[in-house]
Amino acid sequence: MPFFFWDSTMLLLIPALLFGIWAQWKVKSTFKRYSKIPSNSGMTGYQVAKNLLERNNIFDVEVEEIQGSLTDHYDSKEKKLRLSEQNFRGSSVASIGVAAHEVGHAIQDNRGYAPLRWRLAFYPVARLGSGLWFWLFLAGMILTIPALIDVGIIFFATTLVFQIVTLPVEFNASSRALAQLSSGGFITKDDSDGAKAVLNAAAMTYLAAAAMALSQLVRLLILRGRN
Repeated sequence: MPFFFWDSTMLLLIPALLFGIWAQWKVKSTFKRYSKIPSNSGMTGYQVAKNLLERNNIFDVEVEEIQGSLTDHYDSKEKKLRLSEQNFRGSSVASIGVAAHEVGHAIQDNRGYAPLRWRLAFYPVARLGSGLWFWLFLAGMILTIPALIDVGIIFFATTLVFQIVTLPVEFNASSRALAQLSSGGFITKDDSDGAKAVLNAAAMTYLAAAAMALSQLVRLLILRGRN
């Protein structure tokens, strides 16, 4: 998200920016901590993901390994659950927690979970808005065209809506993950606390993104009022 027009309104972004920095540090440090603790089951993230998918009668989702750190995600279009190398091969509390979280998204997709459907449907709109809002808003400010500024703000607002819709999707996937791991006997009480810590830390990054988007929207509205 570009920063422009360095004035007093920039102060509005500082709390959200600090929250975002803290959230990123929290998720990395928490994951690092629990990636060193072996899970009770001794199963790898890949094995847990496959097992949970089968337990939920989901047989059309492929689990595959991808490069990178914390690049894990579920692709609903291609029906692929992608785990980073550490989580695909690892059997730590962190690894199986992340794997189960992605399975949670697969279950959402399989069950037709409404917020996930909304997010998938709204994604193209938000993507377009995130790519155009800055230039529309900037052009409107420079040329003093209020209508163009307003369109830019509306386009930016789509990114905030997307961030808000994302929150229940991610929290629900984590809840499903913990329930699946516990009911399947993959984790003990101690493991459960660790997996929950990892997933909660990850959730903070989504909250931080929403907070930053909201702060930026307020700032744009203030700049619009001044113009």
